[in-house]
Amino acid sequence: MSTTATITPVFDQTVAATYVNLADERVGTQIVSVSDEFFAAAVRMLDPKPAVFHPGRFDDHGQYMEGWESRRKRVAGYDWCIVQLGLPGKIVGVDIDTSHFTGNYPVAASLDACYVKNGEKPDHWEEVLPAVTLGPSAHHYHSIQVKGNWTHVRLNIYPDGGIARLRVYGIVQVPDDRLKQEIDLLAIENGGRAIAASDEHYGNPWALLRPGRGINMGDGWETRRRRTPGNEWCILALGKCGRVSRIIVDTAHYKGNYPDRCIIQAANATIDHSKSLVTQSMFWQTLLPEQKLSMDAIHTYEKDQLNDLGPITHIRVNIIPDGGLSRVRLIGRAE
Repeated sequence: MSTTATITPVFDQTVAATYVNLADERVGTQIVSVSDEFFAAAVRMLDPKPAVFHPGRFDDHGQYMEGWESRRKRVAGYDWCIVQLGLPGKIVGVDIDTSHFTGNYPVAASLDACYVKNGEKPDHWEEVLPAVTLGPSAHHYHSIQVKGNWTHVRLNIYPDGGIARLRVYGIVQVPDDRLKQEIDLLAIENGGRAIAASDEHYGNPWALLRPGRGINMGDGWETRRRRTPGNEWCILALGKCGRVSRIIVDTAHYKGNYPDRCIIQAANATIDHSKSLVTQSMFWQTLLPEQKLSMDAIHTYEKDQLNDLGPITHIRVNIIPDGGLSRVRLIGRAE
């Protein structure tokens, strides 16, 4: 008698980087309730920036920590925190980060999830990550195999302690009524994702998908200065396969470091593996022919300036030779 082993997909920092952080506070994630936050407020663990240690900085509760920290438990039980995801969706993995918590980290943690409609209280929980061991000052990446769409998660820590950051990676659930309208197919709230980039020295391409205009040069994708022939690029995945009717390229705040030109290629890709897409993307067809860019400006390209490639799933944004972009919008309809 033979048995087939179940293989759990690898979920690490590289894989996580290709999915949306559904618990990013910039997209509306909120703390609903928490059992204890005596030493540090739970909202701190939603900060999108990496946790930093502040030597010698103390408040009324002791050493200031970036993250959520409960008091030392003197009774039976454990601590927990309920988080309303800013973007409901399917969870594919988590990172439970204990950075800088060295003598005060939990020994273990688990994660529950539930789906509720607006106005309802989260109370029908399903375990999506059984208790896993945690270590001091480390990232703990774990794949989530439980299927479903979720609006809330409950992080349980055993028995108490501190969590620097909680990242909940997944695929955004886009409401059906929104898909019937013309939308930004790249927007993070519509499921857009950043897949890969040639260079991310000053900024990550995920910024291109965020709501609104960039608040400063730190809120965009920016490469280092290129000293060799060629150009920089990034690959972005549409939230849904769709037809594009308008493209917006925004260089907000980039004045002495905006790209001179840009070209956008596109494809209807059948696979979503980052390494394969990088190779294939060199040969994708041109959606937006080469365009001259200007500093700190919104550049809009209408349908008659685009090549009709039919439905597409991915684009490759080529900036020549280097520099920074604040946002890229692909206005169209899902198919």
